[in-house]
Amino acid sequence: MSEITTSVQLVLAAHCNGYRKPRLFGGQLIAWIDVIGAIAAQRYTHTSVTTVCVDHLNFLKPAFLGDTVVQEAFVTWTGRTSLEVRVDTYVESLDCQRELTNRAYLVYVALDEHDQPCSVPELIPETTEEKLEYAAAEERRKIRLSRKA
Repeated sequence: MSEITTSVQLVLAAHCNGYRKPRLFGGQLIAWIDVIGAIAAQRYTHTSVTTVCVDHLNFLKPAFLGDTVVQEAFVTWTGRTSLEVRVDTYVESLDCQRELTNRAYLVYVALDEHDQPCSVPELIPETTEEKLEYAAAEERRKIRLSRKA
């Protein structure tokens, strides 16, 4: 597995909607997901990256005003110039217990100094979990490519 990139956010009023019990805006969460995903991709490739797509995103549970949001991102698959990053988002309680609230898969393309696609280091999955994640990423890639046709 690639190195895990971690981020922690406190859900503030500016991040929430106006409901009786203010919830984190989905768009704010997506922005946080894209930032940590890009950082994980840049750390892996040692290049700039650009987002190609948010391939898969599930909102499993809301986060509310005052919640601590913890995100973990890591590379799950690499191609020639692109890579997939998984971002897991958790709400962390005061006793440091985490509950998964979101899982997202994003695809990035590595860019050289001229903003042209460049090659990325090959990801070689080692553990059973990494191999399963890599195989699932290849299936998601096939689905994405079939949608383009």
